[in-house]
Amino acid sequence: MDTLKTLLGTMRIPFLLLTPACVSVGVGTAHWQMGKVDWLTASLILLGAVSAHISVNVFNEYYDFKSGLDAKTERTPFSGGSGALPGNPQVARVASVLAWATLLITAAVGVYFISELGVGLLPIGLFGVFLVVSYTTWCAYNPLLCLLAPGLGFGVLMVMGTDFVLTGSYSLSSFAASLIPTFLVSNLLLLNQFPDVEADKSVGRRHFPITIGVEASSVLLGVIYLLAYLAIVLGVLLSLLPLYALIALLTAGFAWRSYRGARRYATDIPALLPAMKMNVLVNLLTPALLAVGLFIA
Repeated sequence: MDTLKTLLGTMRIPFLLLTPACVSVGVGTAHWQMGKVDWLTASLILLGAVSAHISVNVFNEYYDFKSGLDAKTERTPFSGGSGALPGNPQVARVASVLAWATLLITAAVGVYFISELGVGLLPIGLFGVFLVVSYTTWCAYNPLLCLLAPGLGFGVLMVMGTDFVLTGSYSLSSFAASLIPTFLVSNLLLLNQFPDVEADKSVGRRHFPITIGVEASSVLLGVIYLLAYLAIVLGVLLSLLPLYALIALLTAGFAWRSYRGARRYATDIPALLPAMKMNVLVNLLTPALLAVGLFIA
């Protein structure tokens, strides 16, 4: 039971809500274009996406434990990992197996879809596997890659991949829709790095809160929020997204509160927690509302 509890901890179960939120956008664009959805296929897509998310979470937990970062991190409800492996270190090897096993599940789902639809899905699949394996070991040591990788994984790759499997082709509409979670998920990780600056710096990581400081990174947070909401408006103006997609703008108030909190409390972690909470809400609600708008349309 202790082993199971530790493994569930490394999966970061509450964080997995982000995956169905992002997949729903791709399902929404497919429904808007095709007028129907194969829900069995959509369920298989979700299985592969959730497995990929579990894999990257467990890899992150495993490598943070092996590097000694876990012992230095000041955890918050939104950052710093679960702390599961330091509390039960003998499970580390099993966690590594779990990370690879869930990645293999994702790969198996991808191979099935490629066999059914052709190699058009292959670039997204290979890039996705690369991001899962390399995020903690490589991307986290380059500021730009560390910022972009999470957004690309949950945005462009997840949304456009879902849309492709359900429609059989790529579309500008799915690309336009994918930009919203791309920007927002990059912001999710950006703000969550604020409490980890000193710990991450001690193991050689280099992300923007380390390289340009948390104050400048809070400005970057605001810029990326602006890009996310501009993407919604421009998508509608260019007729790449339906008018109902504008309901996703309803979360802008949460984004403003997150940005304002980050600007005021960038170096005060306890006071920063409400801003981090708002950031999570923006990431979960905005894609969900966008998907609702696409289905209504």
